[in-house]
Amino acid sequence: MTPLFWSSIFFIFYSYFGYPLLLMVLSTFRNHSVKKSDITPSVSFIITAYNEERRIIEKIENTLQQDYPEEKFDIIVASDCSIDGTDEIVRSFQHEGVRLVRASERKGKENAQRLAVSTASGEIIVFSDVATMLPVDGVKNIAKNFADPGVGCVSSTDRFIEPDGSISGEGTYVRYEMFLRNLESKVNTLVGLSGSFFAARKVVCQNWAIDLQSDFNTLLNSVKMGLRGVAEPESIGYYKNIADEKKEFERKVRTVLRGISVFMKSLPLLNPFKYGLFSWQLFSHKLCRWLIPFAMISAFISNSTLTRDNVFYQLTFMSQVVFYVMAILGITTDLFSKNILKLPSFLVVVNLSILNAWYLYIRGKRMVSWNPSER
Repeated sequence: MTPLFWSSIFFIFYSYFGYPLLLMVLSTFRNHSVKKSDITPSVSFIITAYNEERRIIEKIENTLQQDYPEEKFDIIVASDCSIDGTDEIVRSFQHEGVRLVRASERKGKENAQRLAVSTASGEIIVFSDVATMLPVDGVKNIAKNFADPGVGCVSSTDRFIEPDGSISGEGTYVRYEMFLRNLESKVNTLVGLSGSFFAARKVVCQNWAIDLQSDFNTLLNSVKMGLRGVAEPESIGYYKNIADEKKEFERKVRTVLRGISVFMKSLPLLNPFKYGLFSWQLFSHKLCRWLIPFAMISAFISNSTLTRDNVFYQLTFMSQVVFYVMAILGITTDLFSKNILKLPSFLVVVNLSILNAWYLYIRGKRMVSWNPSER
């Protein structure tokens, strides 16, 4: 059990800290800076919506306020066969250049995006969720990166905000993710994009899959074409917390399950002889992260068997117990508002959602249809 315990601890440490530390070392002598320029290529801005009559006006108005040449800015709302007043509201903005593309039947977010992509005229295609608000220079800043011919797609920077403006456990986690993406951009390429706001060259979007998570799959398509994905710190997508914790958990499960589905169909990308450094990145950032809950379980069980007559392992086991007690208190009581409990609670919930996603994947469950999260 001793080797199992230490290998589990090492695996968890490597996944959360070792990989970023290695990227930091690499970044000291490998700096692939993006060659930005104040270019304004033609842009098709795609908003995917399903029954969004409550929020679609705010999103369209936010998009119309973008500081971008009007003649180069095409706004498309892709309706996944909405059955409320969403489509009528979108049509009311037609005189301002907003176009509606409606799916004839509900087949999921990616199918609606594919329909919009097929009608898009822009050299660059920007994707954004209804719930995500952008600053006026969001599109202009993200477009600058495409002056570099080696860039295939660009991710925005997430800003996770509570209704009262405070930072939550996930806020800390999101900042960690943004830090990691900046390192990946500097060293080589991103491994994932912010699904709420990202951009890609139209050529990258040609073979659009309707059954695969679009943000992750777009990044992988870029890599397959010899292009890279980069993060743009000046393009920010603001989104709020989901008030219903049960729905937030379901969102996490859905996101991981969809990511696993893309990963499993892209296993050739793990070949380092063909994809080089990216193979290591994909393994470390995605697969290792999705295996952490199994390492946590093995660390706890193996540690429990090592406590007899060994003070050191008794202390490590008690540390784990305290961590999980803090997490449970944070999840089940109003003590979650206490900062000291936020991160343990969040980490446990995230890894429980990953376990749930693996269970669903092994059972053959796949998620194509979607319901926008209430925020």
